[in-house]
Amino acid sequence: MAMTSSQIRNTFLEFFQSKHHHIVPSAPIVVKDDPTLMFTNAGMNQFKEVFLGNMPAKFNRIADTQKCLRVSGKHNDLEEVGYDTYHHTMFEMLGNWSFGDYFKQEAIDWAWELLVDVLRIDKDRLYVTVYGGDKSDGLERDNEAYTYWKKHIAEDRILFGRKKDNFWEMGDTGPCGPCSEIHADIRSESDRKAVDGKTLVNNDHPLVIEIWNLVFIEFNRLSNGSLTKLPAQHVDTGMGFERLTMVLQGKKSNYDTDIFQPLIQELASLAGLTYGADSQKDIAMRVIADHLRAVAFAIADGQIPSNNGAGYVIRRILRRAVRYGYTFLGFEEPFVYKLLSVLSNQMGSNFTEIVSQYELVSKVIFEEENSFLRTLSHGIRKFEQNIKSNPDQKIIDGNFAFELFDTYGFPIDLTKLLAKEKGLDVDLDGFQVKLEEQKNRSRKAAEVAAGDWVIVDNKSVKTEFVGYEASESISKIIRYRQVVTKKISYFEIVLDVTPFYAESGGQVGDTGVLLDGGESIEIFNTLKENNLIVHLSEKIPQNVENEFIAKINTSRRTKIVTNHSATHLMHAALRSVLGTHVEQKGSLVDDERLRFDFSHFSKLTAEEIRKVERLVNGKIRENISAAIATEVPVDKAKEMGAMALFGEKYGDFVRVVSFDPTYSIELCGGTHAESTGQIGSFRIISESAIAAGVRRIEAVTGEFADTFIDHQLDQLQGVRDLIKSAGDVVKSTHQLIEQNHALQKQVEQLLNAKALEKANALLKTDILLGSIRFIETVMEEDGEFIKNVCGNMRSGQSNLIVSIGGKFEGKISLCLMITDDLVNLKNMDASKLIREAAKAILGGGGGQKHLATAGGKNLDGMDQSLEIIRKFVISCNS
Repeated sequence: MAMTSSQIRNTFLEFFQSKHHHIVPSAPIVVKDDPTLMFTNAGMNQFKEVFLGNMPAKFNRIADTQKCLRVSGKHNDLEEVGYDTYHHTMFEMLGNWSFGDYFKQEAIDWAWELLVDVLRIDKDRLYVTVYGGDKSDGLERDNEAYTYWKKHIAEDRILFGRKKDNFWEMGDTGPCGPCSEIHADIRSESDRKAVDGKTLVNNDHPLVIEIWNLVFIEFNRLSNGSLTKLPAQHVDTGMGFERLTMVLQGKKSNYDTDIFQPLIQELASLAGLTYGADSQKDIAMRVIADHLRAVAFAIADGQIPSNNGAGYVIRRILRRAVRYGYTFLGFEEPFVYKLLSVLSNQMGSNFTEIVSQYELVSKVIFEEENSFLRTLSHGIRKFEQNIKSNPDQKIIDGNFAFELFDTYGFPIDLTKLLAKEKGLDVDLDGFQVKLEEQKNRSRKAAEVAAGDWVIVDNKSVKTEFVGYEASESISKIIRYRQVVTKKISYFEIVLDVTPFYAESGGQVGDTGVLLDGGESIEIFNTLKENNLIVHLSEKIPQNVENEFIAKINTSRRTKIVTNHSATHLMHAALRSVLGTHVEQKGSLVDDERLRFDFSHFSKLTAEEIRKVERLVNGKIRENISAAIATEVPVDKAKEMGAMALFGEKYGDFVRVVSFDPTYSIELCGGTHAESTGQIGSFRIISESAIAAGVRRIEAVTGEFADTFIDHQLDQLQGVRDLIKSAGDVVKSTHQLIEQNHALQKQVEQLLNAKALEKANALLKTDILLGSIRFIETVMEEDGEFIKNVCGNMRSGQSNLIVSIGGKFEGKISLCLMITDDLVNLKNMDASKLIREAAKAILGGGGGQKHLATAGGKNLDGMDQSLEIIRKFVISCNS
């Protein structure tokens, strides 16, 4: 019996543990601290700094299984996924490493021992490749590796490869070295006899595949392209887990292994289909099974889908899965999230994050699916209409592609995919023209006419900001200019020294005045422009060469700094209460409130909000002093545990703001309260969703928090006065609600009795239309009542159709009842018929085959609707 994938994974790890390797966990699939990578795309990523010599290795021998993701850039596998047997977005890389310890001999011997002796792969199905040398690098072929391989495998199965296949490099510069690949030929015996497998190695044959790459890192590539020897030799190996499992389980496709089949079979069950019966549907199932893995692990590792960066990549993958399910499997409601339990059961023992983050992952995927399905249905219908209207087109018009993008949120790669399935291309140049036109329109809408700078002082070229310590300064104007927009005309003034904080990092700019004797120039905003701090004013001083007192509005600034410090405290509180998946996605801090956008999957409960408020207010009462460190090297700041915030760019040196480093420590260039006690108090006034997986909190502090509480108390007192309760207002309100429910129940009972009475009376008015009993009437009642009447007339009746129109308070409704015998024997369907009849009242409806309702807005169409139903009954007798 073939090994399971779980057994294969564990066998690999146990084997290298027996060779004195330290087994380490997989690094997150999402890369947070490497600007060159969005995602982990190779097993060696987490050891990159070791290879570069930037940090020592904790262990000389290491093995692991690493989650990897390849969708863009050099390793772009996305468009192949599902169509072939072996491309994936997310995959596992089994690897073993030696940092200055063993080298080629041990790596080769152990690889052979594991594959042939332990896993029992037929050695006659294996080939190995060895580096064949390269004159441009001055390197000979790797005879050392060749010699070691000869101990294990026939020489005619050892193939010398090109630099492209057999020389591994981290990048344009850095550690590199020759590599030796192991390939498996899993073709049938007849195919192997017909064509020698070695001719198919590294020629993209789907059944002659590389399963393991042994990299021998011994050189360093310099920026001039030359190679130098490293002081130590390293081994870096990577074996594709999915491919190895395919070989060991005797399959011809990765998707036929037990890694993917549980997901595919569950998906087939949800769709009511059989995998293997339809090639196009099979592709869709493979795409979805693959993409779920990528999306689920990315979210579990902290990457919420969004509209930019790594978040956009994850959103794109998920939307591709949804689109395949919608188009080929008939899913019109969220479905991908339903597969998560299968994935968790499969992989949770080795990757515990998929279990611990299950709820987060499930809810984020569900929300993303729900949102995109609405967009998708509109856009795909629009695309299909375009195809039908232009049957002779070979290329999808760029203008139409842009309409899908602009109106329906359709990414251009999705339009390309739809077109590809129809055998069509997309006019990408035309699309780009329209996109650029849109950008130009946006630029024009925001266009300003700025005059030339008037230079007042050539000596100063940069503004000194003193606003962290001072609220006013003696300043001179360096330059100024006039700016004219569609709405206003104003001046931009640049000072040599300023206490005015320029808007950035979510904090609004300062306001204040420039004072010169009796003249006061109001500054209504402060912004950054091309690294200049510009002060906006409706006028300029009479004498621009004078010295001025630049003075900020300190009352306003105080409110801003307390809100900014409260934002830091709340951020820490949210992470404490909700979890460390909470990350800032945007903020606004002004003098009246703070607004904070953050990653989270669901609405905060009242208790969660209360916990956040209590935690923040507790820190306020502790009166913690702000600890602010400037010019801190960014690496040191990270070592201190400082959080870098969403959307911010940081230089080599940063400013670190802390309110108790064990509670809140962030990289921040904004202004802050000297101590938390200055904040006074904190209250959350609203919490809402602004995108799938992104929540928004608005909160107030100080006097605004007091005003908010006063308003809440006034409302409470108003309720007391209304219900005339001096005691427990909640209990009194509950009693009123209970009384209201009891009265509603009595009303319902009366209405039910009335409906039953009306139904019994109508049953005496039936006529025969042909052989069918028929009742038709119009009532001055609402839709719920006439439905109740129809329902009562169904019980105990046969061969009967009832058609009732209702008019009530300007609204029009229809109800149609068909007895069960007519539904079963004559295949009648009230739901279909009422939808047709509702067109006359400009409405729509539906329901069940025996009872259906409709509503509309055209009062004059009632008679026509009833006539449509009546004619149908008559036609049933012809």
